[in-house]
Amino acid sequence: MRFKTVFIAAILLGIFLSENAQAKKGSSKAISPDLFGIFFEDINYAADGGLYAELVQNRSFEYSLSDRNGWNSFTCWEYITKGYGYGTISVETSSPVNPNNPHYVVLKIEDVGQEGTGLKNSGFDGIPVKAGEKYNFSVFLRPVSDNSFPVQVKLVGKKGIVLGETSFSTDSKDWKKYSATLTVTQTEDSASLIVLAKAKGTLAIDMVSLFPQNTFKNRPNGLRADLAQTIADLKPKFMRFPGGCLVHGDGLGNMYRWENTIGPVEQRIAQRNIWGYHQTAGLGYFEYFQFCEDIGAKPLPVVPAAVSCQNSGGTWRIGGTGQKGIQLSEMNDYIQEILDLIEYANGPVTSTFGAKRAEAGHPKPFNLEYIGIGNEDKQTPEFRERFKLIYDVVKAKHPEITVIGTVGPSPKGEDFELGWNFATELTVPMVDEHYYESPEWFIANQKRYDSYDRTKSNVYLGEYASRGNTLFNALAEAAFMTSLERNGDVVHLASYAPMLAKEGHTQWNPDMIYFNNTTVYRTPNYFVQQLFSVNQGDRYFSDIISTDGNKPDSTLAFSCVRDNKSGDVIIKLVNCSKTEKNLKIDLSAFKDIGTKATLTQLTGDANAKNSFESPSNVSPSNAELNAAKRFSYSTQPMSLTIIRIKGNK
Repeated sequence: MRFKTVFIAAILLGIFLSENAQAKKGSSKAISPDLFGIFFEDINYAADGGLYAELVQNRSFEYSLSDRNGWNSFTCWEYITKGYGYGTISVETSSPVNPNNPHYVVLKIEDVGQEGTGLKNSGFDGIPVKAGEKYNFSVFLRPVSDNSFPVQVKLVGKKGIVLGETSFSTDSKDWKKYSATLTVTQTEDSASLIVLAKAKGTLAIDMVSLFPQNTFKNRPNGLRADLAQTIADLKPKFMRFPGGCLVHGDGLGNMYRWENTIGPVEQRIAQRNIWGYHQTAGLGYFEYFQFCEDIGAKPLPVVPAAVSCQNSGGTWRIGGTGQKGIQLSEMNDYIQEILDLIEYANGPVTSTFGAKRAEAGHPKPFNLEYIGIGNEDKQTPEFRERFKLIYDVVKAKHPEITVIGTVGPSPKGEDFELGWNFATELTVPMVDEHYYESPEWFIANQKRYDSYDRTKSNVYLGEYASRGNTLFNALAEAAFMTSLERNGDVVHLASYAPMLAKEGHTQWNPDMIYFNNTTVYRTPNYFVQQLFSVNQGDRYFSDIISTDGNKPDSTLAFSCVRDNKSGDVIIKLVNCSKTEKNLKIDLSAFKDIGTKATLTQLTGDANAKNSFESPSNVSPSNAELNAAKRFSYSTQPMSLTIIRIKGNK
């Protein structure tokens, strides 16, 4: 047992009181039922090569030098002429499958050789496959010469062993999508995909794709199952997407435009990622909305405020072009894009964009409630003018949507002050605060929101983290999160950021979940977020927990909430010190709770971490107990303790 037997004795010896009507002790207030959610941004290879389950890298030959130094349309591909085959290969743009993805490969085969001539893709650090599982292959082909092409598709291991194969022949003179299934015979963490043409002539190739059939919820064009389940296990109340700095992009031409990310994948517009790689938009707005629905999270899309990032010209680089705004003459069209997004999410199937949603396979609305306008934008006159134009129209046409503004990247400073003043002037219903600080900062700032003006904008704490993945970092965040619950009447939403990071491809640390092609591990920060989310309430109660002698102690934090759906009362206790601390808990304010309770603890050494080698070094423990109306509890050093008392409902 990781909790002390002393605590059980204290519980069993607790003094049960007669159950009156709701007792006077314990004043309460309603708090946001959507408080704890998640933040998704395509940073650290979170989308392509990460959550998006596509296994072929550079599937449509759109990589370029502008994505990353040294990249080109042939990156991750190898020209295969084994068995004395001979021919030439080129990348062309004259007759693509779709002009939104103009590049494709042309094989001119003069001698097929013994095995055929074609292409080999190495995937994202290799293609991981599992024995017995099926994989869906597809490709667009167009014979340029006047003949049919037999085609062989193989998955090959590092030692050249064929792990699965299939074949078919072209039967059209035009671009046509061909699909097949490969069943894998052996597990391999770094396979390659080979596509071979077995006839002389000229063949155009585009959109080479390989997906596991076992995606999350078995969705086509879906998500990596284990990574998506790790996110789903957080039980978030909302999900913000697609960023982050990704939203406003690196220059006006690089802003994230939601309409470019829906429809058939071969029609979507790929572009350079602001974080220094490539985004296919295979994981687009439809997939984001669908994932939110699949995990029970409210969607929270964030769109550009018609300006680019103030760091444009290379994120976080010196110099650059700085913030630029869309021409005012183009603002009506841009605002219509945002109105179209709301229609895509919520409109009937008889509407233009509701019909597009239905065409993608989802006739029912996605029930959008929130939309963010802008991200950490510099509070310039250009930004303010464009934000107001957008805000006024959205507010007038969609009063049911909560618009979220932005107040810069820091917990204080010029942009923060100007942003808050601007939001107050416009009566923006909610603003997005961001901050990455030391764990000591989070411990010292637990009273940050106690004095916020409840007549002004509510707060969405859209990005925060304590700059580390040790248990101490996680507990500092936990202490701060109890203050978010205490102030859940003004802080309506909160999400740790960033969420995902791929081994060997990380632009930002810390992150909540780390992964490679075959393994996922959860940080102590993850477990804190999960424990708060699955133990969320909709009403906060004060005066339930007290320190010995009511002495203030910044290393201690606690909260008491109730989940009115279940009737459960939830106590959260955080000890950020290296010594035991005593607390008194008085539940006499609750007449309709039982004695059954669960105890969950996250504790250990302050510097303890999880890793790929030790993914469970820090993880919660659980136990059952009988609860009393009043009891004392001794918190372990460096611990988060959650006591959940069952309601009688």
